Amino acid sequence: MSPELISILVLVVVFVIATTRSVNMGALAFAAAFGVGTLVADLDADGIFAGFPGDLFVVLVGVTYLFAIARANGTTDWLVHAAVRLVRGRVALIPWVMFALTGALTAIGAVSPAAVAIVAPIALSFATRYSISPLLMGTMVVHGAQAGGFSPISIYGSIVNGIVEREKLPGSEIGLFLASLVANLLIGAVLFAVLGGRKLWARGAVTPEDGGVPGRGKASAGTGSSTGGSGTGTDGTGTGGTGAGTGTGGTAPAAVAVRPEQETGGAEGTGIRLNPARIATLVALVALVVAVLGFDLDAGLTAVTLAVVLSTAWPDDSRRAVGEIAWSTVLLICGVLTYVGVLEEMGTITWAGEGVGGIGVPLLAAVLLCYIGAIVSAFASSVGIMGALIPLAVPFLAQGEIGAIGMVAALAVSATVVDVSPFSTNGALVLAAAPDVDRDRFFRQLMIYGGIVVAAVPVLAWLVLVVPGFG
Repeated sequence: MSPELISILVLVVVFVIATTRSVNMGALAFAAAFGVGTLVADLDADGIFAGFPGDLFVVLVGVTYLFAIARANGTTDWLVHAAVRLVRGRVALIPWVMFALTGALTAIGAVSPAAVAIVAPIALSFATRYSISPLLMGTMVVHGAQAGGFSPISIYGSIVNGIVEREKLPGSEIGLFLASLVANLLIGAVLFAVLGGRKLWARGAVTPEDGGVPGRGKASAGTGSSTGGSGTGTDGTGTGGTGAGTGTGGTAPAAVAVRPEQETGGAEGTGIRLNPARIATLVALVALVVAVLGFDLDAGLTAVTLAVVLSTAWPDDSRRAVGEIAWSTVLLICGVLTYVGVLEEMGTITWAGEGVGGIGVPLLAAVLLCYIGAIVSAFASSVGIMGALIPLAVPFLAQGEIGAIGMVAALAVSATVVDVSPFSTNGALVLAAAPDVDRDRFFRQLMIYGGIVVAAVPVLAWLVLVVPGFG
């Protein structure tokens, strides 16, 4: 049995044990990296740790630390209320606002994980407060980032277009951008319909007071619906949760829009106002955006620095923040990516790609390359796998039976829509940013959804972009 095949089988075993025995997959992956790296790949400790994602570790820790402080001092509550006022209380629009915001950030040059790191904590705080599915909100943020991710001036677009030019392949910058934009818009529309979007529309407008605070579901006087929980309650009080609850007792209008001049407050809706700590936190969040997008500074190191400054100035608000960093998620993601690094170091990724590239049927090779891009990208760098697969596709693209423009677009879509996987940077940020959720359950939801995307999107991208022969 070849070393490459052994390494793939060990990865399968890691998944099986983590799923059936509830052992942290990251810890298992570290052990697997040590065993395979030492016994099969003949790597020393330095070779194994070469795959440790130090930059992602700092991003996960730094961003969750900064936003833990923002939650502790009430800044995220203030932002949530500001978002309600912005859309006049129509919470159904918020997932699309977050989709558009992350898309705009990546389209103008933000690295996708940086945009997600900025938007996801705010979006998921809003989802928790207004009983929106965290899976819907988190995936809309990620797909929004990918929707704008291949604009001609974006990071992903510039890299892929550069690879195409270097390999002397026909290319279309606008075609690549539109393929990713349309694919993610369609996925977002399906998610919105399936994960509760219709119920959000039916809810109409809400005020911060009755907007679905878990466990409260407070309604005004009258007969109306309370959407803050799963279950039913009387006198407008619903049981907390994520589904739809109903409340009875009175005749209030079904929807009450938020008035911009209305002062609401507290985390429970009785007067959230800006104070020095919240103003400083807002300035820190803006500084994070400016530093990452304007000066190309590292998102993780910048977030840690800003968090330390806030902690020093307001230690009481920040005392619990370190404990709220998603350490189990950090272990999970860093362990799995360290093992993927071992696979790359021993040539397993290249071995799999070359095996597919050698198939004599171009259309079959094309769909298999799309699947390899999706599967590997769910655990590793999307841009990295595209950089490896596009050159592997050159030999059969040169035969003229496959359109280069369509093939490159299909690879780009397949390798990036799977970033909703909890093992990818974006998925990990969403998992870490979600407040007040059952993380194990949310992890399983993201993993199942990521599996569905990996199974369905590559073949659909192949059918739409490759089979017709674009380019």
